[in-house]
Amino acid sequence: MKFEVSKQANLPTRFGNFKTKAFREYMEHNEIKEHLVVFTDKIGDIPLVRVHSECLTGDVFGSMKCDCGPELSLAMKKIHKEGGMLIYLRQEGRGIGLFNKINAYNLQDGGMDTVQANEALGFNKDEREYSIVGEIFKHFNITKIRLLTNNPYKIANMEKYVECVRDSILIEPNEYNRSYLNIKKEKLGHLL
Repeated sequence: MKFEVSKQANLPTRFGNFKTKAFREYMEHNEIKEHLVVFTDKIGDIPLVRVHSECLTGDVFGSMKCDCGPELSLAMKKIHKEGGMLIYLRQEGRGIGLFNKINAYNLQDGGMDTVQANEALGFNKDEREYSIVGEIFKHFNITKIRLLTNNPYKIANMEKYVECVRDSILIEPNEYNRSYLNIKKEKLGHLL
């Protein structure tokens, strides 16, 4: 795997002060993905880690169709308080990209659930790939983490790189994401 790491910079946020580094990942077909790692001064021996896949609609625009934005905020608060890192992966829409995600939203508006919509567009229910995370853990000399997630697929992927104990991350559902959260539990096995 080919990648490079940026210099370290300070990142003051509404959640507190952090440090940050970017990881530029060189993919097949000359594609480049740039991921961000946000971390506290003292990461600790067993840091609290959130591996968060980009969700432009939820993280930036506050979409209520998913739980991404509230999970990101909660993770930042917890990591600032307890020490650790957030790994922000550029894998929009469970890895299908923004364009396809909006097409999936259109299918969901017509009655499909999130899994059915992705499959109708010719994708697996989850297309994300986590090998860069292994490189990030190596870079920071991390061998054991407390993983902030409800996703057993993510736990299994992180266990390829580090010893991992799960910490749950639960947000308050709303009228728009209640069905989405049920599908995550029933079809994707999320621990909700």
